[in-house]
This record gives sequence, structure tokens and C-alpha cells, in this order.
Amino acid sequence: MDFQDFFAPAKINLFLHVTGRRADGYHLLQTAFRLLDYGDTVSIAVTDDGEISLETPLPGVPAEQDLTVRAARLLQHHSHSQQGCRLRLTKRLPLGGGLGGGSSDAATVLMALNHLWRLGLSRVQLQQLGLQLGADVPFFIFGRDAFAEGIGEQLQALTLAPKWYVVLIPPVNVPTIEIFRDERLTRDSVPIIMAAFPTATKRNDLQAVACRKYPIIAEYLDWLNQYGKAMMTGSGACVFAAFDTQAEAERVISELPPDWRGFSAPSLMQHRLSNLFD
Repeated sequence: MDFQDFFAPAKINLFLHVTGRRADGYHLLQTAFRLLDYGDTVSIAVTDDGEISLETPLPGVPAEQDLTVRAARLLQHHSHSQQGCRLRLTKRLPLGGGLGGGSSDAATVLMALNHLWRLGLSRVQLQQLGLQLGADVPFFIFGRDAFAEGIGEQLQALTLAPKWYVVLIPPVNVPTIEIFRDERLTRDSVPIIMAAFPTATKRNDLQAVACRKYPIIAEYLDWLNQYGKAMMTGSGACVFAAFDTQAEAERVISELPPDWRGFSAPSLMQHRLSNLFD
């Protein structure tokens, strides 16, 4: 039984506005998602016994609740497949970091198993399925930079110039639900149209709340702002800044204070699994 490795990239939010709230409690958003060429690895071995197992459970996360297992079971149930799989997860993306690690892992499982189990579902069908697992999952299946609306599932392709990014990882795990429940969260940002995105002022409406709750995020933002305009991604805790060259980004990383974590990575024009739909 051979394992095959599949890449699960990080994402960053180049801006994030909260424009309202639906009757069901979900927040309405506008954001620009960007893929990074840095992420987790999901290893998959197909079985014929119908069983689905995760051999590398994350600390504090029961295997049954892991998004990779949930994604595999959702696809199995939807497709009535009699096949199973064994999963191994090599994590590089932090939990509660705003880089979409869990959602990306789930999307990678859906795309890879659709191929390995020879199910033939389309990209759109997988996006619709992935939305049941989380609002960011459809973006990773969409597979390229995107302007997003709704709860993040209404996607339009964006064409952006290549960049290098420095991403810093504060030593805190930020629960997304905690940020969205905060009474001080801005929920009435004026919507913009996609054409206005390149010249619009870039901000993350969740950043102020996250920094109040976790002051160390503000400390990391202040440090990174010395080198370029820094912003928090998603609901935190990771912060990032863009640079034109690899050399600039790596110089910033080389100057990180002792015990601080971070990485540099280029933008990724297309998800590496997008060829599975060609």
C-alpha cells in the first residue's frame, strides 16, 4: 500500500471587510485570497475496505473531528464510494493562524480522493461539497487568487503580480469564532467592487479585535511594519508583508528576534492540484 503526497498551500487575506451579518449568524465578508507556495503535505493511501483513518492525529484534535477525515467521509458518503483511505498529515501551517491550514488540508483531500477514487466530480461540485466543511474550503478547490464575497464562497478570479511574502507566527492560537463574536467587531464596512480592489485602502476588520484580545499580535505587526506594510491574515494570529524579491523577504526573516517564528514564501499562481481537473 503506497502513500502519495499532495500539497496543501497556505492562503493570506490581502484585505478583509465585514459588511454585514446573515439571519443565521454567519458574517458577510469581502476579501482577496492569495495562495502561497508554502504549506502542509497530505499523504494518502487508497484502501478497498471502506475504512478511513488518520495515522497522524493533531494534539488535542480527535481524529474524528479532523477536517481531513471529515472531508474523506463526506466525499465517500456523497459518492457512495466503497473505497477507503489512510491519511498522514505533515503540518507546517499553525493551528489558529489565519493561513487556512485546516481548510486547505480538507480541500486537498477532496481533490486528491476525487482523483484517486476516480469519481469524476467537477471542480464546482467539489466546491459545493467543501462548503459543508468550512467557508474557506471552496477557495482552495477554486485553486487561484480570488476576490471573495458572501461568507467567502462567492469567488471571482484575480490576476495579481507575483510577490514574495514574509509571514510571522505569533505564539497564540486564535479561535475564529471568538473574534467574530466580539461586540466591538466592525460589521458595517461599505462593500467595494472588485475593480476597485487594486486602489482601495487595504485593511482587515478583524485585526483590531484580535490585537485587543492578543496584544502580542500587535507586537508582531509593529516589528514587521519596519520593513513593509504589515497586516493580519484572516482572524489571526499570523501577520504578513509583501516584498518584490526573494532577497528582500529573506533579509527580513534573517533579522527576526530570537525565538520568533516566521517564513518567507512566493505567491502561488495556481494550486498544484488544479491539473487534476484538466
